[in-house]
Amino acid sequence: MTFQDIFKSSFLENVSSVSIPDMLITLVLSFALGLFIFLIYKRTFAGVMYSSSFGVTLLALTMITTVVMLAVTSNVVLSLGMVGALSIVRFRTAIKEPMDIAFLFWAIAVGIILAAGMFPLAIVGSLVIGLILVLFANRKPHVRPYIAVLQCADQEAEKQATGYLQTQVQRCTVKSKTVQPGQVEVNLEVRLKDGNTDFVNALGDLPGVRSAVLVSYNGDYLG
Repeated sequence: MTFQDIFKSSFLENVSSVSIPDMLITLVLSFALGLFIFLIYKRTFAGVMYSSSFGVTLLALTMITTVVMLAVTSNVVLSLGMVGALSIVRFRTAIKEPMDIAFLFWAIAVGIILAAGMFPLAIVGSLVIGLILVLFANRKPHVRPYIAVLQCADQEAEKQATGYLQTQVQRCTVKSKTVQPGQVEVNLEVRLKDGNTDFVNALGDLPGVRSAVLVSYNGDYLG
């Protein structure tokens, strides 16, 4: 077998393994669904700082996965080599929001399904997932939780402050307590009866209370 025969068998056959119309249709669909995932991410984002680069990453990840899977499905030998190549890639970017993991898996799954030729599954599945995320991702509890941080001079001032706080809010739960010489700091999760926060001013005026802080709280408490 000459070099020309090897070249023809290993290269020219792979060139025609995926037709140009199939490539274009699959890539256009991957772009459209990747853009849809990006818009859903932007619509449902509930973190502290929105990252537009992560949204663009979702779009690119959908298309890249589609391209890779098209190559893998067209050649068994290439698929084995691809597994070995991807196994040495390590990602060290920290995922700060749990929902970001769901969007990453969504983008990868759409790319795989499109490359497999299951276009209706990718489109319908993405629409259903997007609808569910829009309905439930930004759903807020009926009563928003807050964290009240009280710094008191002694235990007596702490008892007086927490007792007054319990009468002013719907619910009050101790999350943490730090005791130092001459100071007691208490963090409490509170649910307000209404939107009025004037009780914080009254807490700060109580004898022995050095400071009273009320902050919004998304439900993820780090002790």
